[in-house]
Amino acid sequence: MSRTAFYTTFSVAILFAAPCFALQSPPQTSATPPSTAGFSTDRGAAPDEVSAAEAAIGSSDWKTAQAKLGPWLVSHPGDARALFDAGYVADAQNRLDDAAALYRRAVIADPKSFEARLSLGLLLAREGKTDEARPELAQATALDPGQAGPDLKARAWRALAQIDRTSNPSQASGDLLEALKLSPETPDDTLLAANLAEQAGQLDAAETAYRRVLAQDPKSVVADSGLAHILMVRKRYSDAETLLRAALAQAPDDPALTAQLAAALAAQDNAEALPLLEKLYAAHPADRTIARMLAAIRADAGDYAGSDQLDLRLLAADPDDAGLLIAHGQNLVHQGELQQAFAAFDKAAKIDPASTDAWSGLAFAASRTNRPDVTVHALTMRSRSAPEIPATLFLWATAYDSLHQKEQAAAYYHRFLDAAGGKLPNQEWQARQRLQALGK
Repeated sequence: MSRTAFYTTFSVAILFAAPCFALQSPPQTSATPPSTAGFSTDRGAAPDEVSAAEAAIGSSDWKTAQAKLGPWLVSHPGDARALFDAGYVADAQNRLDDAAALYRRAVIADPKSFEARLSLGLLLAREGKTDEARPELAQATALDPGQAGPDLKARAWRALAQIDRTSNPSQASGDLLEALKLSPETPDDTLLAANLAEQAGQLDAAETAYRRVLAQDPKSVVADSGLAHILMVRKRYSDAETLLRAALAQAPDDPALTAQLAAALAAQDNAEALPLLEKLYAAHPADRTIARMLAAIRADAGDYAGSDQLDLRLLAADPDDAGLLIAHGQNLVHQGELQQAFAAFDKAAKIDPASTDAWSGLAFAASRTNRPDVTVHALTMRSRSAPEIPATLFLWATAYDSLHQKEQAAAYYHRFLDAAGGKLPNQEWQARQRLQALGK
């Protein structure tokens, strides 16, 4: 597999992941409280101080609300309603640690408080604390939302679906279905369903879902990106190119769409891919995904020195990235730096012993640097996860030949000749010559 072919699938998947996370509730500002729909001023009678604070909250007058709630909670530290209100105010002011603490106190004071559990779960999810958020949200789904209504309970299910979508896609699908029982489907729901279908290998369902979103919102960058990814997975590169060019006409500066177009072009051996990625990289020099894609396309274009320049820059920040070490080793091979290539492949194989590419590279570099014992070891490790091909059969044969193990060498030369079928004339000629010399 060429480096471009690898990054057409791998890097586009990485780029596509970012819009999916955007479906989660974004961090809120003081102008938009994080759980506005969860706050109700119509919750029955309350002490005058709390009622006054809730009136202030209804007007987004956070300072007045805080001034009313602070003294009340000093004398009534177990008032669950006031604790929730105070947490809500802190949340709206972006005092997230205070908000979380107040929501937790509200939950302790009233374990059946739907609003407090939901708000705590959503806050923790926004902060990336999904392990803490999930149980709060799950418990919220089991509570009566009361006046908050089914739409807010659906919000809890949707938040669970976002948390589960990576670690447990099947559970995420169930979460989403529960949300749809309580409220109408939204475009974000359809996008999430498409992503989950793709993770499950249900490409028809995923494609249909993305097209549904685009039918409703032709300018949806996330849906364009998702559908393009599906088309490229299916090797429909021309269709992906057409889609992406149309999408970029509406969002010309979108880096993810541009990178996907470059990948689609590269898969078709279109020379436009290289200048497109060069321009994208110049605009986003700190983006590691774009740098890796550019390195791959430079290598496929024969610019191994330029490709390696990027690989080395990336390795400086992440020296134990096996994929980068393999790419670096491949560039070194093409530049004739075989000893350095051997070291790169050797390190990659130690970091990722399951990597076929690492062992293949190590076997080749070992063969070219007169280490037949290492070649045999590398080929043995490679054979655990990948079938033999003519090139590896030839490496087996020459390694055993160098080790003077004639029976094994002859057997592999014969296997190589049977597999090559006239496609590797130079090596086939060498194999026949060696078989004659070995008397086999």
